[in-house]
Amino acid sequence: MMTSGEHSSKIYDQELEAVRSRVLQMGGLVEVQLKTALDAFEDADMAQADQAIASDRRVNDLQVELDRMVNHVIARRQPTAVDLRMIMGVAKAINDIERIGDESAKIARAAKWMHDKYNARMNRIPDIRGGGDIAARLVSRALDAFARLDPTAAAAIIRDDEGVDERFRAILRQLITFMMEDPRTISAALDTVWVAKAIERVGDHAKNIAEHVIFIAAGLDVRHATPDEVDRAIAQA
Repeated sequence: MMTSGEHSSKIYDQELEAVRSRVLQMGGLVEVQLKTALDAFEDADMAQADQAIASDRRVNDLQVELDRMVNHVIARRQPTAVDLRMIMGVAKAINDIERIGDESAKIARAAKWMHDKYNARMNRIPDIRGGGDIAARLVSRALDAFARLDPTAAAAIIRDDEGVDERFRAILRQLITFMMEDPRTISAALDTVWVAKAIERVGDHAKNIAEHVIFIAAGLDVRHATPDEVDRAIAQA
């Protein structure tokens, strides 16, 4: 026969799992939104741009719902130290996932205004899509690490975020070259920088999610650590 304490503990575990599942649902929605936004920018597809922008409202609604669920768990239960760590890490991950949705919407809006302003796209910059694809893979891997609470996989994401940063620097170099060669490209190039920065920020948020995973799984705060330091800390945990 289940005691009152065991029953309460089971309900608590179910509530925590419901929150985690909902976070992953939100993450899946953002993954699709990001891919749609990148496709819209690359192909100057206004229908896809509108779709990515519209998705942001659903992402925001899920953030509000999840914040409510987290607050409910804290208010109704008395989390242990480990569970409180989980709740805090999840709450931070929710915020970063929502920010990825914001950056995706920015990319989609840029696709629209650049189409309207120039009736063309800066498609001579392969690093835009290349950087976007790298960032999208980091998001997918971060969500997978979150689902499995895998600190080793999360540490690899932190290291690989440097690839997104390098792409951003490469894009800036390309754009500077275009502007020097043809001053008529200056306006479009500056708008493209805005898109490149949004992609870089997506990578940063994926890295943040990875850091939250390490905090939840290993109790380590690695926000300001180098990739090597993160690897050593996890090995010693």
